[in-house]
Amino acid sequence: METFGHIIGGEEVQSEGGRVFPSIDPFTREPWAEIALGTHVEADRAVQAARRAFDEGPWPRMSAGERRKLIHRFADLIEEHGDELAMADTRDMGKPITQSRGNDVPRTAMNFRFFADHAALSPGEVLPMDSGHHTYTRYDAAGVVVAIAPWNFPMMLESWKVAPALAWGNTVVLKPAEDSPASATIMARLALQAGIPPGVFNVVHGYGPDSVGSALTENPDVDRITFTGESSTGKVIARAAAANLVPVSLELGGKGANVVFADADLDNAVEWSIKAIFTNAGQVCLAGSRIYVERSIMDEFVERFSEAANAMVVGDPKESTTQVGPLASGVHYTKVRGYFDTIPQSNGTQISGGLGDGWFIRPTIIVEPDRESTHQREEIFGPIVTITPFDSEEEVVGEVNDSPYGLNAMVFTENLVKAHRVSAALVVGTVWVNCFFIRDLRAPFGGAKQSGVGREGGTFSREFFTEPKAVVMQMERSSH
Repeated sequence: METFGHIIGGEEVQSEGGRVFPSIDPFTREPWAEIALGTHVEADRAVQAARRAFDEGPWPRMSAGERRKLIHRFADLIEEHGDELAMADTRDMGKPITQSRGNDVPRTAMNFRFFADHAALSPGEVLPMDSGHHTYTRYDAAGVVVAIAPWNFPMMLESWKVAPALAWGNTVVLKPAEDSPASATIMARLALQAGIPPGVFNVVHGYGPDSVGSALTENPDVDRITFTGESSTGKVIARAAAANLVPVSLELGGKGANVVFADADLDNAVEWSIKAIFTNAGQVCLAGSRIYVERSIMDEFVERFSEAANAMVVGDPKESTTQVGPLASGVHYTKVRGYFDTIPQSNGTQISGGLGDGWFIRPTIIVEPDRESTHQREEIFGPIVTITPFDSEEEVVGEVNDSPYGLNAMVFTENLVKAHRVSAALVVGTVWVNCFFIRDLRAPFGGAKQSGVGREGGTFSREFFTEPKAVVMQMERSSH
């Protein structure tokens, strides 16, 4: 049984009274690690450590170039310890090891490298004025950042928050999800090994309500809160932050739509559509869980798509051949399993997939459910997809936008004008055309409607993790 403690003020520590909780391997459904269980005591200690490191330590006083060197060293260590990090996420939440190692590790390292470079290379503005004055801008670190990450892409989404916060000179308290805690402790160990000063990157394990999560979000010494997770939890965090007027960045739920027009390259559309819904067993906020197909190609698309879905290898996530692992926890499996009970009421037809052994759900396709069914409206967060025909561009744009969520969408067409027109009409934060999950870290990332508040990435992260300041200088004096 491996053990993982909190990282507070540069030391790995256990909780008061030795409180722990198990991390359960979703494949074996047995504990594989013992995690320190924090409360408000450890949360407050971590915030105090981050506060001291920001107010008194060297990190925010270093040049961006100095921080850049240390963060790049940190990224080097992430790559060197990639196997350890990948296996931690796979054992914590059931992600196939090929995805943890082949995608999440390099993208985690890339996040740290990008934001370190971006902070060092970002220019401020110089604004000459006609009145004999000029104005310039500064982007100073905001202070103590609380980062709360989800369980579906543990290290990668943790780095998406921690990297820009550190690069701009902030100190951080990270609370990983209780279902996937191990890689956060490993990363914090590596940060110290890279030379990042004690107290700059802290990790506290525990639960959300009436525990570590609420203690962190209610702490008046916190200057920023960034959260990725369910929309309902985001609302709770926003209320807590409002009491102290703390800015929040919220990347919340999604019900991604995937629009396939008759002029699409079907081979390309099927390949990306499979990845968009069944990667990570559908446990992706960006998952393309609603597919809309132009009626004239509906039968052909369904045939090709279902053939590809049925060919996917479901099994032990530690095996290199596995494409679909188990769901991340017993609680989540129970939630997703419940959607099979309502298929008859949806008037849809299940043509593939179903329940497997343990916490497994095979890639499942439901054709033509009612537009108001739970399968069309709710974020299932599992390997279940609906496919619905449409007859016109206007109709499908209306269907896509008729959702409480607005995180992302995909459009498959070979018509360039149509691609631009539909992308502009969709009320979402990201549109992928003829692809999925391709990221430029300079671009804004976030969602509309119930999918979030704010944007991160590039200068958008700079705006959130700093206090932009205008300095106005007199350049000429009037003679008297």
